[in-house]
Order: sequence, then C-alpha cells, then structure tokens
Amino acid sequence: MKSRLYLFDTTLRDGQQTPGIDFSVEDKIAIAGMLDAFGIDYVEGGYPGANPTDTAFFEKKRTTRAKFVAFGMTKRVGVSASNDPGLAGLLQSQSDAICYVAKSWDYHVRVALGCTEDENLDAIRASVEAARGAGKEAMVDCEHFFDGFKANPDYALACAKAAHEAGARWVVLCDTNGGTLPSEVRAIVARVIAEGIPGENLGIHAHDDTGQAVANSLAAVEAGVRQIQGTLNGIGERCGNANLITLIPTLMLKPAFADRFTTGISAEALKGISRLSRGFDELLNRAPDTQSPYVGSSAFATKAGIHASAILKEPETYEHVPPETVGNRRRVMVSDQGGRANFVAELKRRGIEVARADHRLDTLISLVKEREAQGYAYEGADASFELLARRTLGTVPNFFDVTSFRCMIERRFDANGQLKTVSEAIVKIEVDGEERMSVAEGHGPVNALDIALRKDLGKFQAEIEDMELVDFKVRILNGGTEAVTRVLIESRDATGARWWTVGVSDNIIDASFQALMDSIVYKLMKNREMAGLVAAE
Repeated sequence: MKSRLYLFDTTLRDGQQTPGIDFSVEDKIAIAGMLDAFGIDYVEGGYPGANPTDTAFFEKKRTTRAKFVAFGMTKRVGVSASNDPGLAGLLQSQSDAICYVAKSWDYHVRVALGCTEDENLDAIRASVEAARGAGKEAMVDCEHFFDGFKANPDYALACAKAAHEAGARWVVLCDTNGGTLPSEVRAIVARVIAEGIPGENLGIHAHDDTGQAVANSLAAVEAGVRQIQGTLNGIGERCGNANLITLIPTLMLKPAFADRFTTGISAEALKGISRLSRGFDELLNRAPDTQSPYVGSSAFATKAGIHASAILKEPETYEHVPPETVGNRRRVMVSDQGGRANFVAELKRRGIEVARADHRLDTLISLVKEREAQGYAYEGADASFELLARRTLGTVPNFFDVTSFRCMIERRFDANGQLKTVSEAIVKIEVDGEERMSVAEGHGPVNALDIALRKDLGKFQAEIEDMELVDFKVRILNGGTEAVTRVLIESRDATGARWWTVGVSDNIIDASFQALMDSIVYKLMKNREMAGLVAAE
C-alpha cells in the first residue's frame, strides 16, 4: 500500500521574505485560492498579529479544501501560555492549524532566546498543548534542526521529542541555513525515527543555499518523512526554499516515488502546474524562468538537429517525462544548429505545412542561419521566427508600411527649474495608401518609439489597444564603437498570450524598432488567424 505524502506551502509566509516581494491582502487571497484549487494540503498564510496585512488576512478562513495555517513563535519564557499575547493572536485567528517555530539548536537557545534549555522545552510543550486545547492542529518547525543536531544531537532530539510527546501532528525538521547535504539529511532523519518519532509525524523544510533544497527534501522522503514544505517557484529569503513546482511532478511521475507514495494532487490537476507556476510569476510581475524544470518554456525544447530528428520518431529519446503530463509542450527550436527536422516540426506546430522537399524550406533554413550569424537569436524570439517563416512562404499580409521614424533626446530645465531629460519620437506610417504621423514622448527613446508607433494605426488601432511591452533586453554582441546590438522584446495582450521578437543592428534604436515592428505585425497576424481571416487578407 502506498504511503500518503502531505504538501505544505509556505509561499505566503517564508516566500514573502524574498527581497522585492511584498504581498498585499488581495495578493494573499488570490495565491491562497490558487494553491487551494490545485490541491495543496496545507497553506501557511503568515503571522497574525505581526503586521496589519497578516492580521487582516486571518480575519476569516481563506481556503476550502486545504488546511489554513497560522505561523508564530512558541510562548515566551516567563509568561504562561494563557497570558502570552502573541500566542493569543494565533489561537484566535481563523486558522485550522498553527505552525510554531521553535529553537532546536542549543546555541540559539542561549544566544537568541537567552533562556535555559529546559525553559525552551517547556515553551514547546505548553504551546503545542495550547493549540490542541483551542481545537487546532499543532505542528512545530524545529528551526536550525540539522545544524543543531550536528552541534548537539541530544538537545535537538529533545526539542523534537518535546513537540511530538505534547501532541504535535507534525514535527518539521528545518534546514534553516540551507547548508546541509542530502547524505546528511538521510542519516539525521533516520536517527530521529530510530529515536522514537514516527516518519508519519515528520516533515522537512529545506532552504536552497547550496542549490539542493529539492534534493534534500527528496532525501528526507526516502528516509521516512511524510510532510514536505516548500514554496511556489522556490521563492524565499536568500537563495529561496524548496521548489514545490519541481518537487510535485518528481513525486508523482518518477517511479522511485510514484510507486511508493501518493499526494493530494490528481493527475488531471498536475496538468495545470505549468499554468500555476506562470500565473504566480504573472502575479509577481516578473518573467517566468524559461529553464525551470518541468514547467519552463525551454524544459522540453530541443535545438540540436540530431536530437530533434530522434524526438520526432520517439519522444522518449530526449524527454524524461511527457510534457503534457505537466501542462507543458514540446518545442523543437530553430537555429543555426538545427536540421530540416527542427524546421518542419516547428512550422507544423505553428500550423504551417511544408514538405521536406519544398525548395522554400531550404531558403528559410539558409536565411535563419545567415541572420543568426549576424546576431539574431530565433530560439529566444518565437514570434520573429514565425514572421520570417511566413514571409518566406508568402503568407504575411502587408498591414502597414513605416516610411520614416525619428528620435530626439533633449536635456533641459522645465518650468519649475528642474533639470530633466525628455525623449521624443516621430513615426510616419502608411495604411492603405494614406500617410499618418504620430508624435510621442516617453521614458527613453524606445518607450517613445513604442508609444508613437502604436498611437495611430488607422483601421488596425483597436486591435492593438490591449497589447503592451513587458520586457526589454539588450545585448552587445561585440566590442568597440561599432558594436552590434541585439534587442529582445517580450509583449503580451489581454488574452494572456506572450510573444518574443528580436532586432539586430549597429544602432540600438534601429534594433529596438525592428523588434517593435515585428511585435505589432505578429499581433495583427494572430488576430486574423484566430478569426480565420488570414487567407482573406
């Protein structure tokens, strides 16, 4: 019979300690809903009473399926559990469970708490008993457990046993500094179980300071723990926490774990994990990591021609799991390293049918290789590649022509005597034989060009109102005063679609304009493709 693994998400508490991340109450409600719908067992919401946001968040229960968890410290030494205001805030919150953080390294007990070892043990017991008395599930995060165990194994074990004997449902072993290795995790977890705390009551909380938080979590599971704590996309202080987005597919799809364990996530829900990961990044207003395991856009991407040819025959040759099981897709990328198989597969995926013997395919391959030699990078600019392919095959409508553009940068004093730098762009375009001119100011020349270009496209204007530029990357490809510049632009629209375009020139403004142009043309083309009007243009 398979053992049940329980997934505990601490994105809203530990994840919020990531530099640059500060969740609002609305953010927390949205994220809790995402986690609850996905099937996570425990959602830790924060520390009620510690700040206004967390206090407001815990005014009512925020999950339907998952257990809603409040986090906080064990009672203070010298104060009874019934008279500790911090403990009262946890007990009175609208949570199903309380996760206490308790010192388990004797060094921290002396230095951070300034109390005796026995007083710390008493605080652990009393806090767990208070939570149980309030009808809440109790768990204890044994902070710095692995470092504490290596320094004084007897005391670290005493802390864990105090929590377990007082009735804690979970005793969580924390690698708070993130410096423990998988072999150490296995050995220490095995020792804890041998000392009398069953694996079914043990959890693991790993940080990623050596890049091994996922490996340490898996090692702990192999050694016997049954609860795994982590965060969405591995966010967290310093180097982050164990990444649940990587852990969950590994537990569910790899036979070493899937044959022995089950989780609360269904196979159907697992297909939504890529959407969950990217949706979370959207909420954080950051670009998803393209090389993130399982869910990144490059996770199942193949560039080398020999690999692509094999994948088209037997996907298992270069894929460790089927991409559709995690809601991702296979990408056979086009580049100067790609063969005919890459191009045929990528064109087919985009709805462009072309025979392997078609001479136009040879033209496209030669053109891509020539342009990549100049600095273009089509594996990172899918929209520009599709436009190039369709133009080579003669299927891109001529929506508009840019007859000229001009950028001006002026540094001047404004009416208040403040020195400011102003960027202005003028763009002239022709739509159906009618010339239009737009002028715009922006935060820099590229922003000004972007605004001016999209200011008046005549009959196409309404189609691009929901389009926005969300990322802009510049790379200098060679040195000197005549350096060639590559610009990558990421755009999106109200449908949630994202696309990347590229421009290359010895002039950064010209390279940017190329990418901006491709972005707009791609949007217009896709609008017609969705409406089934491409052939009619």
